[in-house]
Amino acid sequence: MLSCTGTIRFTLRSAVVAFWSSPGDLQRLELSDEAMGSTFTVVLYGHDRRQLETAADAAFDEVHRLDRLLSNYKPDSEWSEVNRTAGVRPVKLSAELFQLLSDCMAYSRQSDGAFDITVGPLMKVWGFYKGEGALPRPSEVTDALTRVGHRHVRLDAAARTIYFDRPGVELDPGGIGKGYAVDRMVEILKRTGVRIALVSASGSSIYGIGAPPGEPAGWRITIRAPDDPHASVTEVFLKDMSLSTSGSYEKFFWADGRTYTHIMDPRTGYPAQGTASVSVLGPRTIDSEAWAKPFFINGRAWTAAHKPSNVQAFMCDDERRQNACAWVQ
Repeated sequence: MLSCTGTIRFTLRSAVVAFWSSPGDLQRLELSDEAMGSTFTVVLYGHDRRQLETAADAAFDEVHRLDRLLSNYKPDSEWSEVNRTAGVRPVKLSAELFQLLSDCMAYSRQSDGAFDITVGPLMKVWGFYKGEGALPRPSEVTDALTRVGHRHVRLDAAARTIYFDRPGVELDPGGIGKGYAVDRMVEILKRTGVRIALVSASGSSIYGIGAPPGEPAGWRITIRAPDDPHASVTEVFLKDMSLSTSGSYEKFFWADGRTYTHIMDPRTGYPAQGTASVSVLGPRTIDSEAWAKPFFINGRAWTAAHKPSNVQAFMCDDERRQNACAWVQ
């Protein structure tokens, strides 16, 4: 068992590269690569070894292309150019990035602002950009909040441009990038003829294509307990479906006797409280990843009232009590 970072565990051999035959003469290929600050893993089944290797190479080429497009760490990425320039003048976008940012604006509106890619200034002031977190002064949070909010983003569909209505606004791809990359990898794999595969981004955003040998219901996934990495709280099967998880234990720090997580409420400027972890099932990984944050921030009651009909949510409250983890009805 290879236990991946995040809350999702699935059965793999502990090797960067593995290739062998399985029942029914199906071949299995497992490969991992680093991109977007994450470990991307693919597990593929098929009859043609060369086809599987070619498909995996194409999928990893795609995630590296997206890293060059969406990174807010690489100064030459299109995303970084937007952050540098859109507060000064409109920036012409590629069709791909314009569509992705348009989708992000829609998630922001639908989540009552809990999902917001303009959270960049808050991630920096809280020390989570290139760091493990640090307690800021209240005045620093107040100042950062003046530059946070999707209302500051102006997208012009006719001109395909983006403009910030004030300087200092910064977009952060952390709530959307891995899910989008997994979906693009899945599309590449399907296009190259792969019919059975699992794609994972650091174990926190994954997609299952078809069903592996011996598991007709799909890829068996266990969701870990938020307070014990060796215990599981539920199990799901992915068959042409995605699962993304956000947890307070992924990145956090202690200060003044309490825990501060990296999952930020962009409306208050402070880390979200009351939820330990959220796992979201959805038809696309971009959807499951994007909705995991608002569900985490807004809590169980809001999630029950507002979650889209095509997604399911499993939530663990930040309380040590029986039945603290359950599916949202």
